[in-house]
Amino acid sequence: VPSGQVAAFLGPNGAGKSTTMKMLTGFLAPTEGSARIGGFDVSTQRLDAVKLIGYLPENGPLYHEMTPKSLLEYLGHARGLSGSDLAGRMDYVAQKCALKTVWNKTIGKLSRGYKQRVGMAQALLHDPKVLILDEPTSGLDPNQVHEVRDLIHSLSKTKTILLSTHILREVQVCCDRVVLISAGRIVFDGSVQEMEGQGHDMEGRFRELTKARLT
Repeated sequence: VPSGQVAAFLGPNGAGKSTTMKMLTGFLAPTEGSARIGGFDVSTQRLDAVKLIGYLPENGPLYHEMTPKSLLEYLGHARGLSGSDLAGRMDYVAQKCALKTVWNKTIGKLSRGYKQRVGMAQALLHDPKVLILDEPTSGLDPNQVHEVRDLIHSLSKTKTILLSTHILREVQVCCDRVVLISAGRIVFDGSVQEMEGQGHDMEGRFRELTKARLT
């Protein structure tokens, strides 16, 4: 996936999406094959690879007793940021993810939508070159979904983005490319327009391509 592209990573439940993303981000070690992030092998050069990645897992864990401000400060130090560099990045993500109104509130008391924004903020904090987003609009209301779409569009100008979602409308609005897997294999890799086909029915194409693999 080149810089400046938003690639949708799709597949039915159990296809291997989450496992693949966990291997790319260093949470799981692959048993075979290879994967590279920015030229670094995720198996043999894991620390170099993960420095380039911002990862938003689905229902990602947060420290509920902390505030967005204290959590991001803590994670910033863990990422090697300090002083004015950390302060600048915290101001940036607070603005980008619209967190100022809850900046000093306990995360455990925030709505699911705001918790999702905090998760997005931690993924962006160290200004990664690669973003891996797993269901980034999960639990958001329509206004918040629109804000996340705008954010993804603005970030795609300078970053590589891999976006996993079950909402095909998100793919049509946000993405340039579709990689569809089924039973651990790629069954489609092409543009959103190619995935839609002449009938513009992405759901139908999804069922057609994944059922063929399952049977």
